[in-house]
Amino acid sequence: MRQLFPVTDQTPDAEGAEQAESAEWSLDRLADAYAYPRTDGPWLRANMVSSLDGAGQHEGRSQPLSSDTDMRIFGTLRALADAVVVGAETVRLEGYRPARARAEFAERRKAAGQGPAPVIAVVTASLDLDFSLPLFTSPLVPTLILTGAAADPDRVRAAERAGAEVVVAGDGPGVEPAWAVQALADRGLLRLLTEGGPRLLGQFVAAGVLDELCLTVSPTLTAGDAQRIAGGPAVKVPQRFAPTSVLEDAGFLYTRYRRI
Repeated sequence: MRQLFPVTDQTPDAEGAEQAESAEWSLDRLADAYAYPRTDGPWLRANMVSSLDGAGQHEGRSQPLSSDTDMRIFGTLRALADAVVVGAETVRLEGYRPARARAEFAERRKAAGQGPAPVIAVVTASLDLDFSLPLFTSPLVPTLILTGAAADPDRVRAAERAGAEVVVAGDGPGVEPAWAVQALADRGLLRLLTEGGPRLLGQFVAAGVLDELCLTVSPTLTAGDAQRIAGGPAVKVPQRFAPTSVLEDAGFLYTRYRRI
């Protein structure tokens, strides 16, 4: 792993550069590199992966584009978050499980006033979910369901019977992105991480509530017609983000961008 941006003050010699490139970053170093900024309100970060030709998934899943280092960063980002916000389609396709407590991050989370593991918050209008899955029946902390005020009351009751907490975040059947962010913040969940899918990320982008994008650029080509990392209607004016860091490992680029 090596840091490409920001550029360090000194350029190491050839031997030092080779050692830097082959060294695996510790989880503590990754956690420091990806620490949330100090803010007065919520901070919504997205973590996504894309192939060189713009695919956000391959055959419906992001895993084929990933790597071992990407998964270490994925786990680190989760360990830093108060809540992981995910769309119902991604829950179904990716086989989401409850977030787990990790001993490596226990002291860091305790010092930050966080619980042992992040809350999983599922965004859904239909509540078409399998409530017998461990995500709902045996999470370390109760799973949240973000839905609209007009959601099917039978499905709401089914979610509550399974142990989930249903949170209204919209006037109609669906969720309004800004409302969802505020509803989580009202529960003290300020460090937010969304892992998709593309439709949910597109909604956050369109609503102008995304603060940061952590994008892994996978050195792969997929062709085909796979969806990009963000879907849905286009914004009227493209939103500008500024790079804050770029790491590289085995050809993968791990980039971070913040909203300007």
